[in-house]
Amino acid sequence: MTLSQQLLEILACPQCKGVVVTDEQHRQIICKACRLAYPIRDDIPVMLIDEAVRL
Repeated sequence: MTLSQQLLEILACPQCKGVVVTDEQHRQIICKACRLAYPIRDDIPVMLIDEAVRL
């Protein structure tokens, strides 16, 4: 799984609109400010607050 650099630059946390980072080992995108992890399914980030998991 590799998300394009262009996609990573435009992604933001849907809750706080902050910066997110990828955790490729666990296939998720993390917002450190909100302490939420958003899943990546079939190489597509699922940026829905209802799908996020608390860290």
